[in-house]
Amino acid sequence: MDAIPLLAINLALICGVFAGLWALAQISRDPSFVDAFWAFGAVLLAVSSFVLAGGWEPRKALITGLVLVWGLRLGTHLFLRWRREGADRRYEALLAAVRGKRSWSYARTTALFIFAPQAVLLWVMSLPAQLGQVAPDPGFTALAFIGAALAVFGIAFESLADLQLQRFKADARTAGRVMDTGLWSWSRHPNYFGEAATWWGIWLIAAETAPGLFAAIGPAFVTFTLVKWSGAPMLELGLHRSRPDYAAYVKRVSPFIPWPPKRS
Repeated sequence: MDAIPLLAINLALICGVFAGLWALAQISRDPSFVDAFWAFGAVLLAVSSFVLAGGWEPRKALITGLVLVWGLRLGTHLFLRWRREGADRRYEALLAAVRGKRSWSYARTTALFIFAPQAVLLWVMSLPAQLGQVAPDPGFTALAFIGAALAVFGIAFESLADLQLQRFKADARTAGRVMDTGLWSWSRHPNYFGEAATWWGIWLIAAETAPGLFAAIGPAFVTFTLVKWSGAPMLELGLHRSRPDYAAYVKRVSPFIPWPPKRS
């Protein structure tokens, strides 16, 4: 299957899935679980592309395998966190602000501000996993090996950061404190850095082919989202309000790329 039909089918597929998730949110009255299905959705698009695209099988298998490991690990982590911690305050604040300003129904607000945008943006993020599987060009170059190494590094880095934060939050002795140990002493958002590294690595594998080269918008969008839009900015806004010592942490620690902390 060529690139355009593949992208069209995948877009319809992910929109259908997110429409079903939107329907579930009308029952639960909590859309926070969508974060987990962002990761699971990337897996779905990679697997769909593996089945439908006619590219070189080893490249397809490598890309799909990396997305599977990344997405299943992260999706499970986020889903269990949602079950453990409950509704995400960022979504609650967004819904309250929009409904207060526009007087929209819960159904309309969640559809237009959460589920529909996330379906489309997930499809954009996953472009390397889709377009990277189209071309039949055989053989790996050094670019693919670099990309695979970067993706594996990113998955490991993000996983370790999530594990460290989970253990920190579970320890009653650290309640109310800022997480500033382990990877979090070198980056304020090491999990986000790992995610960006993962998708740039997958893109490098895809970039061995002409269609995959044009998928750079995917990791570029991921990086922008995590650094400048709905990732770090929204999270840090809440931390500045709830953690009095967070301002000092910001002065010491790199915002994104891991770097040795500054001396106090």
